[in-house]
Formats: sequence, structure tokens, C-alpha cells
Amino acid sequence: MNRMRLPLDLQLFAQEKTERATPKKRQEARKKGQVASSQELPGAVIMVLVFLSFMMLGGYYKTRIVRLFGLIFEQRLTMEVTAGNVMALFSNLMIQCLLLLAPIFVIAVASAVIANYIQVGLLFTGEGFKINLNKINPLNGFKQIFSLRSLFDLAKSIAKLIVIGAVVYFTLWRDRATIMKLAEVPVDGMLAFIANLTIRIGLEIGVLLVVLAVVDYFYQRFQHEKSLRMSKQDIKDEYKKTEGDPLIKGKIRERQRRMALQRMMQEVPKADVVITNPTHFAVALQYDGSRMEAPVVIAKGMDYVALRIKEIAGEHGVTTMENRPLARALYDRTEIGDAIPSDLFQAVAEVLAYVYKLKRKTN
Repeated sequence: MNRMRLPLDLQLFAQEKTERATPKKRQEARKKGQVASSQELPGAVIMVLVFLSFMMLGGYYKTRIVRLFGLIFEQRLTMEVTAGNVMALFSNLMIQCLLLLAPIFVIAVASAVIANYIQVGLLFTGEGFKINLNKINPLNGFKQIFSLRSLFDLAKSIAKLIVIGAVVYFTLWRDRATIMKLAEVPVDGMLAFIANLTIRIGLEIGVLLVVLAVVDYFYQRFQHEKSLRMSKQDIKDEYKKTEGDPLIKGKIRERQRRMALQRMMQEVPKADVVITNPTHFAVALQYDGSRMEAPVVIAKGMDYVALRIKEIAGEHGVTTMENRPLARALYDRTEIGDAIPSDLFQAVAEVLAYVYKLKRKTN
């Protein structure tokens, strides 16, 4: 029974996604926009930097607010609104509002871009704009509502509410004595205290939200790595797709070797001499003084291939000579199509001279 169960167990183990994702799968996921990022981090960074700008650019905001309300209450409150001046009035008000909000817009955009770049780098993808009917599938939506990610998002939202509520409560409780006496404070002092209190609350909330966002980012990374995990079979399949099936590649190489061997055997009848070991090695040489500077190796082999070369040479009347040191040297130091090394010229020349002498006697 164990023998029957073992292959199934191994198969199930091979399908378990326990392996880290390969670089190829990571690249494909990135092209689809599937990256580890926290949507909370840009918002938290924006909040901190905007409230810091209230501290650093307080004079600028004060000047713009005074100009805006001075324009309304001092210059425009009693003016007669007509069709001719209403556009100028609203244009002026819009310009003042834009000047007031311009630093906030710049900080918000720059912070969002930098926070996202730190998380995922430079990434442009159009996968998010493609129509995916699975996103409107009620069954998939129901699964997402009760998924682990949804529970984590719920816990994250509750944590944010608790943090914001706790910061506001303890800050107001700490300054409760001053707050109770605000009725006795001049208007400018009251506004200064409220502004300072608001900035402190905003910065404290922002810093705590940044901490929560960093935790969320690492959780998103963990979930992303988990979603990219591969089984051993997935890795094998990917390797087959990229590198090719090893069995098929082996068959192709074997066929290529057979074709190369066949082409080489077709060249043996053109040889002038076949130098042998005599049983282990055989090297076929061809020399044409009109177009070759030195003899060229047109076929070589060992064992069975060497025997086949000698058989073909015998069938076509090609002279075969036994010279063990020369045959081994030519086999080790040359490839098919190479000219013989210069230090073997003398030995090969003596062999060719002997072959040509035999041919003259025969003729």
C-alpha cells in the first residue's frame, strides 16, 4: 500500500508552492503591475509633510489667507455685482485660492511620486486598464470580502481609527486646562493656540500612520512573495519553456551529430590518406597544392567511427597508413576542416610522399 501511495505523495509535494519565484516570473508579474506596495504609505507621508509645511511656511499661508479674506470683506463685500465684473471677481478669488493651496498640491504630488518610487521603482504598465470580467464576478467578490487580505484591511482601518482617536483624545486631555480658558484669551492668541494644537495633532497622527504604513508595506511584501511562490513542477515547466525540453534537445543534438557524422563520412573518399592508430583512432587528410597551403583534416574519429572511416577508405581505394603517434597527435590537436599544425608538417609530408609514390607505382 505504501508503494501505491508514494508516487501520489510525491506528486502532491511537487505541486506545493514552496519555492521562491524565479527572476522570469518576477519580471512577468512586474510587467502586469503585480508589485509589493502599500497604498497607505503615500497618504501618511503626504500628511506629515503637509503639516510640516504649515510650520515652515506659516508666514506664507497667513499672508495668503489675509489677502483672500481681505479681498472679500474689505473690497468686494459692498461692491455691486454685475455681468461685467463677476468673472473678474471669481477669477481673482480662484487665483488667490490656488496660490494658497499651491504648496499643498506640490507637496502632495511630490510625496506620492517619491513614496511610490521608493516602493516599486519606475513602473509603467497598462494592465490595470484592461477589461477583466472576473473583477465583476459576484462569486470572486464574495471570496475577496471574506479573504485574509480583507480581514487585514479591516484590522488596519480599525487600528487607524484607534490611533487617530487616541492621539486626539490624549492631546486635548493634556491641554484641557488651556482649552477651558480660551474664552478669556484674545482672538489672536486663541487662533495661535488652535493652529499650534492642530499642527501638533496632525504631526502626531501622521507619524503614527507612517509607522502603520511601514508595517503594512512589509505585510504586502510578504503577501506578494507568497503569491509568487512556485512549485517544483512550475519551475521545471518554466525551464522547459525557456530552455527547451531536455529530452527534445537531446534528440535534436543526437540528430545533429548523426547528420554531421554522415557528412563527414561522405568526405572520406576524397582523402589522400587515412592515418590510423591502428584500432582506436583514424584521421583522414586531403591535400591539394593548387588551393591549400597545408594538408587539411576532413574526417576523424575513434573506436567505432575510426573503424567506419577505415572501411569507407578501403571501399574507395584510399590508402590507409598506421602511425600511432601521428594519428593521436592529429586527433587531439585538430578539428575537422583545420589545417595540420606546423610542427607536424614533416611527418605528414613523409606520409604523403610515400602515398604518392605508391600511387605512381600502381598507375
